[in-house]
Amino acid sequence: MSARPLALVTGASRGVGAAIARALAPSYDLLLGGRDAGALAGVAAGPAGAADEGTGAAGAMEARPWPVELTAVTEADVAGIDRLDVLVHSAGVATLGTIAQTPAEVWRRTLEVNVVAAVELTRLLLPALRVARGHVVLINSGAGQRANPRWGSYAASKFALRAFADALRQEEPELRVTSVYPGRVATDMQRGVRAQEGAAYEPERYLSPDSVARVVLAAVTASPDAHVTEITVRPSAGPVA
Repeated sequence: MSARPLALVTGASRGVGAAIARALAPSYDLLLGGRDAGALAGVAAGPAGAADEGTGAAGAMEARPWPVELTAVTEADVAGIDRLDVLVHSAGVATLGTIAQTPAEVWRRTLEVNVVAAVELTRLLLPALRVARGHVVLINSGAGQRANPRWGSYAASKFALRAFADALRQEEPELRVTSVYPGRVATDMQRGVRAQEGAAYEPERYLSPDSVARVVLAAVTASPDAHVTEITVRPSAGPVA
């Protein structure tokens, strides 16, 4: 790693997290968080700047995998991270079902992965974030603004993530905290969601991961006098049933 600013991105092995890592790579050293060490290594070996329109590959990343079970992260996992400029929470799970169909273990797992893991990792990294007067970005969802049928446990987790972001922003005024609310994004996770809905996976109608990454890049590179607190971004193709 160099003396450049440092960013840690969770869920970085694929999809939105990997796209965010590529977008940040031209300017940041990276820790790529996730469970699949092999997939993280593949992202780390890939080109930087792939999310920048018209630039193509801009050289190799300065990145290393940070394989960890986010629901069991400890102080030992963050040892050695003394300064952190950007922390992006992109990891998440989604299990659909009506209230009547969704047992407690689904609610617990969804809240544990989507909320508690992000809260605990942030808590452990607060000293490093304070040193850098850093930036925390939480990839939320349209479900964090409106709860629809069969999305109860997922929406509840995203509403909770929004509450966490709002509280953190007020408790740590020297940090910047941004909640990003994308619509449907063309990822493997979305493919699984559409299968649960019994509907076709139509990536051309969704946001690309790179489009979400550009939004995140805009927030973290905003001028020092600007604190981008919330961003909502929807596919230009319009609502998807």
